[in-house]
Order: sequence, then structure tokens, then C-alpha cells
Amino acid sequence: MTHPASPHIFTLPGWQGSGAQHWQMRWSEAFGDEVVAQHDWMHPLRGDWITRLEDVVQNQLNKQPELPIAFVAHSLGCHLVASWAALSPNAGRVAGALLVAPPDPLQPNLPPQLHSWRKPVLDKLPFKAALVASTNDPFCNVAAAEQLAQQWGAKLVNIGERGHINAESGLADWPAGREMLRDTLT
Repeated sequence: MTHPASPHIFTLPGWQGSGAQHWQMRWSEAFGDEVVAQHDWMHPLRGDWITRLEDVVQNQLNKQPELPIAFVAHSLGCHLVASWAALSPNAGRVAGALLVAPPDPLQPNLPPQLHSWRKPVLDKLPFKAALVASTNDPFCNVAAAEQLAQQWGAKLVNIGERGHINAESGLADWPAGREMLRDTLT
């Protein structure tokens, strides 16, 4: 029996990127996940971020057309996945996505730099996804996370009090998160 090839994993940091101690960067170092670098981390324009993601996905598919892809998104990167999936002809090539700590773009105190994300894409994702939420995320309460998971058709995983599930959350290499990714891809 042959096993399907492991997907090419794209790491999608959120607003302001992910620093070296963030679990996303640790995973990239440990597992070879490809970090999608955006040209402007401080003023993220939705259209620019979608275009950049489509470019890197298309380049990967041109190199290895038989290999599926997957996403590991944090914060605003989760909304990037939903926005990209609603537009890309390559969405059918995605094996799955781990969506960690998406912010609530409808929150009244959304920073002005995120204005182009204020109207979220809430279409059901055309691939398997897990949305990981924290009970004390300052950018998204549990009710909003539950609603996003439901609208995107993602499995909700509540990991308790872990803040924004970033470097400051004390997760280090976050092996439990990597296991959630594996579960999503099987």
C-alpha cells in the first residue's frame, strides 16, 4: 500500500510577522515548513497578501504538481487563508489547514492598520481545517472563535488560557499543536 506524499506546508504569520521564538518559526526551522514572507508586515493589505500567497502556492505547484499543500496560519494569517480560498483556483489542492488564534475582525478596537480586513470572508473552507482558540485571547473571545470555526467549517479546538497562542504564551516548540496539524491532515 502506498501512502500519499506529505503536503508542502506553508507558514502564514499574522500582522507584524512572527519572531524567532514563535512556534511557527520554530516549526519552520525544525520541519522545513515554508514561511510566506509578506512585503509589508505592518500595514497588511488584504489584496496584496492574497496575491503574495497565490504566487508562492503557484510556484510550489509548478515545481511539484503532484504534491498537496497545507497551511499553518496564525492570527491574521487565518483570515488570509479564508480570503485566498474564496478566490484561488488552487484551493482544491489544499490538504488541510491549522488556523491558530484568528482575531475577531469585527471587534470595535481593531487597529486602523487592519482596515482592509474589517469585512471577513466567512465562506466554508473547501478543505479540512482546525481552528485553535484560547479562552483569554485579547484579540478574539471564545464566542467569536466558535462562530468563525462554524462559518469556516473548521473543527474548534479550545486549548484554555494561552493568550494569543504566540511566543508570549510559553508554548516553545508546541508539540501538541504539531499533533493537531497531523490530525487535520489525516
